[in-house]
Amino acid sequence: MSGVVVSADRSSGMVATVKMGNQVNLIDESGAITGEDTGPTPMDYIMSALGSCTVITLHMYAQRKNWPLERAEVTLEQRTLSTTESALAAGDKRTLISKTLQLTGDLTAEQIARLKDISSRCPIQKTLEAGVVVQTTLI
Repeated sequence: MSGVVVSADRSSGMVATVKMGNQVNLIDESGAITGEDTGPTPMDYIMSALGSCTVITLHMYAQRKNWPLERAEVTLEQRTLSTTESALAAGDKRTLISKTLQLTGDLTAEQIARLKDISSRCPIQKTLEAGVVVQTTLI
């Protein structure tokens, strides 16, 4: 299990402190949700995890194949699907993350198609698509 510790106290408002190993980061909500916008939102962290995992996976694969991938860029957008879009019962919500790839390099059409396929195999995307079980323990 990875050692991520997140804490917040009454005086911090919507700001949470995230400790990951030797690194400390802040998470906040936008002013629209009564945060102060002093850091990325929790959803920003999920989206950045997916995006960074995607580009790293693409570069690792291209390097193994000795393909000329110079740059991989991923643009991510997230929205909640309506009940009719997701074919779920009323009140159930699903999130759609749209992922747009931009690949730069002297790549063939076949290489580009393969990289698109590989982009969906990064560990973070696999985890999100499989669903996550969260077990909470109170101490």
